[in-house]
Amino acid sequence: MKVLLIGGGAREHAIAMALKKNELVELYTLMKNKNPGIYALSEEVSFNSETDVPAIKEFAEKIKPEIAVIGPESPLGVGASDLLEEMGILTVGPKKLPAQIETSKEFMRNLFKKYEIDGSLKYAAFNDYGTELEGFIDEMTSLGKDVVVKPAGLTGGKGVKVVGEQLKDNEEAKIYAKEVFDKSIGGGKIIIEEKLVGVEFTLHGFVDGENIVFMPAVQDHPHSYNNDEGPITGGMGSYSCPNHGLPFLSEEMLDKAEKIMEKTVNSINLEVGPYKGFLYGQFMLTADGPKIIEYNARFGDPEAMNLLPILKTDFLNVCFAIAEGKLDKLNIEFENKATVCKYVVPNGYPIDPVRNKELAVDEKAIEDANAILFYASINEENGKLYITGSRSAAVVGISENIEEAEKIAQKAIENFKGEVYYRRDIGTLDLIKKRVERVKKLAK
Repeated sequence: MKVLLIGGGAREHAIAMALKKNELVELYTLMKNKNPGIYALSEEVSFNSETDVPAIKEFAEKIKPEIAVIGPESPLGVGASDLLEEMGILTVGPKKLPAQIETSKEFMRNLFKKYEIDGSLKYAAFNDYGTELEGFIDEMTSLGKDVVVKPAGLTGGKGVKVVGEQLKDNEEAKIYAKEVFDKSIGGGKIIIEEKLVGVEFTLHGFVDGENIVFMPAVQDHPHSYNNDEGPITGGMGSYSCPNHGLPFLSEEMLDKAEKIMEKTVNSINLEVGPYKGFLYGQFMLTADGPKIIEYNARFGDPEAMNLLPILKTDFLNVCFAIAEGKLDKLNIEFENKATVCKYVVPNGYPIDPVRNKELAVDEKAIEDANAILFYASINEENGKLYITGSRSAAVVGISENIEEAEKIAQKAIENFKGEVYYRRDIGTLDLIKKRVERVKKLAK
């Protein structure tokens, strides 16, 4: 069974490991970097940019896969799924137009407005910097609301800036908005949104164009340093719980979030055609219930590393069910286990990370700690590993409870040597209690 995988990060390493649990799978990967974990699992690798459509076509024509799985958002944005399906290859990953749910924040917000989907917020889109943009921010200030500045296009999770975190106040938000236009960050279009106050969580679904099957809820930690301090990154780690919920998230609120995603899928289908792939909803649990911060048209990273290792159902069968529109025919189950994921990242990340420095990894010690190792943005040369400037590697602990899973992950992550750092507090009871207390305060 030939499977084409596109992507070379930790998310794709998790996808590769999940696929290879089926002994029939022969994995063929196109990735820009030599991720050692994916490389070891692959029959053949094409080292090309994941947005190089001609290279994708050439590799697919050569290997003739039965199915393709697209990991990152960038190939979705250039129409890799459209190409592969035109070639007659079953593909897991939405086509270019449905993928706008991630690649265009304006498309996403307009969709919520047009189809009256719950969980939206006050926002406005702008094509240039001027009095209208300044006026909207001034209006939000008069309402006592801070704002979030979001480049409308893809920025690798690092273009969004929030008042009270990366920005001092709404006046500083104007300065950053002007910078986005001046530097054409994320395509040179901006969404200004009200800042939501609450606790974040993420919810994933397998989507086959009509049906959606939800995965366990996960909490990501996007701040760089302990105690949720420092700049926002692509995610420093995450955890999930044995009951597939989260300690601060009631069944009622989880149900509301699921209904928001179900209506989103139906609305995408009505607007631009069927959505097939993985859908990731980033939510904020507020005093008014769950609100959607943004969607991703693929697995979250790091969340894929929490979810795929505890998937009991054959992942290859899940992928075929997605591509063929048959999720309703498949019983998808996850283990009732807790998971904790912790990332090691280059010193200086994400503002001014060191690059091309050697990273030593004691794989045997990580294995002895009963953790799973996932390689991320790493290059392998002559048997040595080098960091690239983005997130480097992650470990995941899995156990019956969150305390034990965190201990496994912490013991494992101490086996990296190099110019890297990590957050110690992810998955700890102290940090989780802070989330619970924050939600209790919201209800008052």
